[in-house]
Amino acid sequence: MHDLVSRIHRLAPSCGPVRLVGVDGHAGSGKSTFAGRLAAALGGAPVLRLDDIASHEELFGWTGRLLSQVIGPLGRGDQASYTPYDWRARAFGPPRPLPPAPVVVVEGVGAGRRALRPYLALLLWMDLPPEESWSRGRARDGEEQRDFWDGWVGAEQRHFADDPSRPFAHQLVRERGKGYEVLSGPAGAADPNPPLTQGDESSAVC
Repeated sequence: MHDLVSRIHRLAPSCGPVRLVGVDGHAGSGKSTFAGRLAAALGGAPVLRLDDIASHEELFGWTGRLLSQVIGPLGRGDQASYTPYDWRARAFGPPRPLPPAPVVVVEGVGAGRRALRPYLALLLWMDLPPEESWSRGRARDGEEQRDFWDGWVGAEQRHFADDPSRPFAHQLVRERGKGYEVLSGPAGAADPNPPLTQGDESSAVC
């Protein structure tokens, strides 16, 4: 992911000293896998998974908790501390630290919501249609999570209808075999020094 990593490092900090990179998309679109590979390519950047911030009672009503536990401290250059949610126990666990690293990847449905966009240096959207994403997610989670998925699909549809992320994505990410293709998104690439090369609009990423 050399090109994307280089681009991220050129971005100005967006939340105190931190460059927050959002990875949004429909549930089951491959956000977690991509975010993990991106974080590794960034030299072990911390990944905040929004599944740890949300809960059964607040599938999308977690903005205040994220702002107070994570965005506020990072914006001051302090270490953040959040309480990850256990989806099986239906309870929040012990605090987990999140340092003000040069880059922090925020991954999950709603990472590009309007309340968070002012703090993002870059917003990436996993460009997979919703029906295909949900089908993959259901297959991944199995019968045990069938009832959850039945409720989730409607909740996600309502969320994106009211607060869409894709129109504000700087770049779109599409799976291509064993790698990814990164293209300019509806909002354009957030790059202060965009390279003037013919291949920049669509670059294969391994």
